[in-house]
Amino acid sequence: MGGVASADALSGDVIQRNAVVVRGPEGAPFMVFAHGYGTNQSTWAAVAEHFTAEYRVVLFDYVGSGASDLTAYDEQRYDSYDGYAADLVEVLDAVGARDAILVAHSASGMIGALAAITRPELFSRLIMVSPSPRYVNDDGYEGGFSREDVLGLIDAIDANQPSWAASLAPAVTAREDRPDVTDRVRELFTTTPQRVAKHFARVVFFSDMRSRLHEIPTPSVILQSAGDIICPPHIGEYLRDRIPQSTLVQLESAGHFVHLTEPELVMGHIRAAL
Repeated sequence: MGGVASADALSGDVIQRNAVVVRGPEGAPFMVFAHGYGTNQSTWAAVAEHFTAEYRVVLFDYVGSGASDLTAYDEQRYDSYDGYAADLVEVLDAVGARDAILVAHSASGMIGALAAITRPELFSRLIMVSPSPRYVNDDGYEGGFSREDVLGLIDAIDANQPSWAASLAPAVTAREDRPDVTDRVRELFTTTPQRVAKHFARVVFFSDMRSRLHEIPTPSVILQSAGDIICPPHIGEYLRDRIPQSTLVQLESAGHFVHLTEPELVMGHIRAAL
């Protein structure tokens, strides 16, 4: 009985640490939504709501984001995607998920891929929205950013985070007709703790998952936005050609936050992928 109690306590700790929210009928298939850099689970809330009648929907915040336990943020643990992938695995174990559908935005695409490589039984499908295996240009590879670009971005967070957020938000949302989304993204970028914003930015923008793509064991769908400065359109084709059992869907929408600017479009493609 002591072992069971310890396991329950551990699950409770994970649920509190990552501000895990579970909705939907018990016994239904699991669908897990994972947010990207500088945001939190609220960015998926409207989309996730539409699946709670049929799925056991799980939302969570990475440590350092949203309502997570900020005291658990450890630069050593979170110095690579591995720490975030370990958290994702722990969240799924805590809620008892198996064969889950993971819907992952931006950096979470590759974090989810690592988790699936580590624990393939946890996932039945990966749906990646605007993912990238590497953001920095390399010989024969165009990620979209130079090393100097990334260092400048990190310096800008350090110098004046609100100003950095105000300049970046309209560029990444790329939708002048949706100022509400731009304002929301700006607010999320601004309110991320500066310590986390700087460190997580370094981890994300200097990550390189290219050598691991062939290991992804889970059927994957890549939703690629047009006109995305964070994840240029050719990245979707790069991933499709290197991830086994993968499908690329080109979205008729601009910007990196299509789940906020075009939630119905993203919902439709999630359903089509099921």
